[in-house]
Amino acid sequence: MQLHLDGQNVAVIGAANGIGRAIAEAFVAERCRVWAFDRDPKAPPLPSGQGSVTGDVTCYEEVRAFADKVGDVDHVVFSVGVGSGKFGFPFWNLEPGDWARVLEINLIGAVNVAHAFAPKLIARGRGSLLFLVSVAGQMGSQTDPPYSAAKAGLINFTHCAAKDFAPYGIRVNALSPGMVKTHLNQAVWAAGQQHLPPSERKDYETWAEEKIRKVSPLGRWQTPPEFAAMAVFLASDHARNITGQTLNIDGGQVMHA
Repeated sequence: MQLHLDGQNVAVIGAANGIGRAIAEAFVAERCRVWAFDRDPKAPPLPSGQGSVTGDVTCYEEVRAFADKVGDVDHVVFSVGVGSGKFGFPFWNLEPGDWARVLEINLIGAVNVAHAFAPKLIARGRGSLLFLVSVAGQMGSQTDPPYSAAKAGLINFTHCAAKDFAPYGIRVNALSPGMVKTHLNQAVWAAGQQHLPPSERKDYETWAEEKIRKVSPLGRWQTPPEFAAMAVFLASDHARNITGQTLNIDGGQVMHA
């Protein structure tokens, strides 16, 4: 399948590693001009000819400066996700103060990106905006309630933004991972182990294999390249009638729930 994305400008926010990195590299492979934005100053550079900016999504001024540097843009991807770093079941294991940072990064960070790039997308009169969300935002995962609530809010904002952008020919969708072996997933494991007696603790690989068999009908982990493939497809004209959707790549986890 030819995606015909050659020469298009793409901004990927959260491109240092994991799913965001895979998405950035996939757009590079499609011969796009890719601009990467991440708070990690030590992130490995993309291939020569691509742009990279270090910044924080919670700072609107930094995000807007990045948007100005990108200039004309065809596609914007928000691939940012952080948890509370604590085991949130039941929710009162957390303190109300544990919520603010999670909401600020996962939800308000996405709003900052949408605001910063809206004028440029509208001026272009075409293109797409893609948010990385989570199955946790659809199921009310008890593992980390602040993270679940933030991603649920972002799914709802996807619908709002899709309706607002539609008259300008711009599509907005959400891509929802299930179980992926990323730093975030490892943080969930680490937080949960802290609440177990030493005799019941498990190493990450043992925990991970038991977890995936329990929650996923297909019984296998999802990988960053799978999300990258869907991201470039959603940016192409093959997806010109897809907007306001939350697409799960989760091995059937939401269906199973």
